[in-house]
Amino acid sequence: MYTKNELMFPHYAIPHVQDTRGESWRELVERVMRLPETHEDVLAFMLMMIRINGCMACETDSYRAMRGCTMCTLQTLRRYKGGDAELLAQYAQAQADVREYLAQTEPLVLFADLMLEPL
Repeated sequence: MYTKNELMFPHYAIPHVQDTRGESWRELVERVMRLPETHEDVLAFMLMMIRINGCMACETDSYRAMRGCTMCTLQTLRRYKGGDAELLAQYAQAQADVREYLAQTEPLVLFADLMLEPL
């Protein structure tokens, strides 16, 4: 009854996009599919798809979220106006962004503001 969807483009959706574009796209997807999920090139592919799909603005009760991440991605790639060269350029930018992030020497620190009331 319910579709399988995530908050952002999931790893399990990668094989489903293999035949949606031309040969260069297919080669990229095939290469990424063979890598471990945590490989920087896989993370870059997922980041690129998050950007193209608009995952950050997706609401869990929206029509596209209810259809599921894979269907949303397939529709996005079908409607994509640019060519494969543009997609590969976006992938290259995502690779650079992931590598830049991973090269940071400072560890990621999360801050939370806590308001404590006296007992």
